[in-house]
Amino acid sequence: MKTPLPMRWNLEVLFSGGSESESFRAFLSMLEGDIAALQAQVSADRVRIDDKDAFVSLLTQVQSIAVRLKEAGAFVSCLTAQDVKDEQAKLLSGRVKTVSASFAAALSKWEEHLLAIDEPAWNKLLAAPEVKPVAFNLNERRRRAKEKLPPAQEVLANDLAVDGYHAWQDLYNTVVGRMTIEVEVDGETKRLSVGQAANLMHHPDRSVRARVFAKWKEAWAQEAELCAQALNHLGGFRLALYRHRGWDSVLREPLDIGRMQEKTLDAMWQAIDNRKDRLVAYLERKAKLLGVDKLSWYDLSAPIGRQHKKLSYEEGAAFILEQFGRFSPKLAAFAQNAFENGWIEAEDRPGKRPGGFCTSFPAKGQSRVFMTYAGSMQNVSTLAHELGHAYHQHVMNDLPPLAQNYAMNVAETASTFAEMIVADAAVKNAASTEERVALLEDKVQQTIAFLMNIQARFLFEKNFYAKRRNGLVSAEELSRMMLEAQKKAYSDALAEYEPLFWASKLHFYITTYPFYNFPYTFGYLFSLSVYARALQEGPAFADKYDALLRDTGRMTVEELAKRHLDEDITDVRFWQKAVDRAVADIDEFLHLTK
Repeated sequence: MKTPLPMRWNLEVLFSGGSESESFRAFLSMLEGDIAALQAQVSADRVRIDDKDAFVSLLTQVQSIAVRLKEAGAFVSCLTAQDVKDEQAKLLSGRVKTVSASFAAALSKWEEHLLAIDEPAWNKLLAAPEVKPVAFNLNERRRRAKEKLPPAQEVLANDLAVDGYHAWQDLYNTVVGRMTIEVEVDGETKRLSVGQAANLMHHPDRSVRARVFAKWKEAWAQEAELCAQALNHLGGFRLALYRHRGWDSVLREPLDIGRMQEKTLDAMWQAIDNRKDRLVAYLERKAKLLGVDKLSWYDLSAPIGRQHKKLSYEEGAAFILEQFGRFSPKLAAFAQNAFENGWIEAEDRPGKRPGGFCTSFPAKGQSRVFMTYAGSMQNVSTLAHELGHAYHQHVMNDLPPLAQNYAMNVAETASTFAEMIVADAAVKNAASTEERVALLEDKVQQTIAFLMNIQARFLFEKNFYAKRRNGLVSAEELSRMMLEAQKKAYSDALAEYEPLFWASKLHFYITTYPFYNFPYTFGYLFSLSVYARALQEGPAFADKYDALLRDTGRMTVEELAKRHLDEDITDVRFWQKAVDRAVADIDEFLHLTK
């Protein structure tokens, strides 16, 4: 492996010039022209697409535009994340949203033609060799079109969303981008970005964590009214659109996006609730180890015992590559290429947006990973997580674009699986019991996040939409609802919560996916089952794993589990086995910390 590794990603090989890129502007202009041509074609009075050649031609155009639009969205997301004050990047992001709306309008018209094809002709078209690989996706699109408003109204809703619905997310991003949190650390006062302050929640000194949390709450309280406006109008837009479509349940859209049944979701939550006592036992033990009666919110990510040494970026990368290689040489080779060729933005510097993500450029066969690396084992796990996302896209790059559209819940399977490989190895390779406890506790922190924190988000969002149906919800009420959801999800096991979590958590403001929460828990528990199968079958499972990932964009999650795991995931027993695997780490932690 080359050293030193680049800690800033290379966007120049994608489009040179950053937010001033002329090549990207030319790319967008060509994309706009192709969308306009598609729009004209599907709007023609005598268009016929029940003819196979005409159908395939339009399908080819749609997929070509979709891939390039994904590239455009990925590029502007990289620009806005690496520098939240880049005004040109924000303008480009707005332009891409407008282009996306134009494409959505053309797709609505295309879907109108799909609906007009009679059933025998439709089935004949799907059987054609050029079409069969995306038959599932076309059937899905046709069904969804039937369940929406008439195409002209859907086009109008999409157009209005650019300066309405999506603009509220932009406002939220602007608010976060301008925020700084002033904190005293090691005798020095620092003005930190939201992402840098969040990293200090892992600090071993409780007094530091408490100070950061106090300043964190102060900063978000100052922006609460603006955030409440954004959240209310995002929710109001969704509810109005659902009402006009005749949709009663706010879960209808996220479940459909996730290609999953509500009884699968219910079974998952039931399995978690069945083991809440073990989760609480961990929280109580951690409180005892930290010398407090009950944990506070800022203690959840606190390290236990002596802080294990920080890992340089090169050391973290080497550890990831070693563990990936034990499972699959292909996965390791892919990750090494990402490290060495500037696919990862890891530098710890001001001006970056908080959090981590992976975004892909499928036409170029590349991805980009974003995070802020500070040397903790949590950072190493996050890096492995995002590389898992990138690998998922990598194994799908040769599939037709429509068949690459996997949902977030199964996307989190690949990322969490990669994270588990690294976290499990860290525990097993511990040099002492103290280090083993510390690393094991890192793993359990993730379990608590997926099974309790995510559940709190889900409960809050359900309650928010129920309340929002009756009018605007005040910032004070949002905080009360968040506190209630957190107390329920954590079985009232904490001394202090974060009522303003509804403001500080970006996920509530993402316009592409309502309920951007339960898919994380699904992915975590589903990946535990996949990981257990990998341990059982050894290296032979690597190819089966790739096959599972390749099918994530062309079947429901219930079908995916049945085909590749021979499991019924609508049954609580499937999820119970997965939850029990997670609880096994808690039991070991409790044993080692008696």
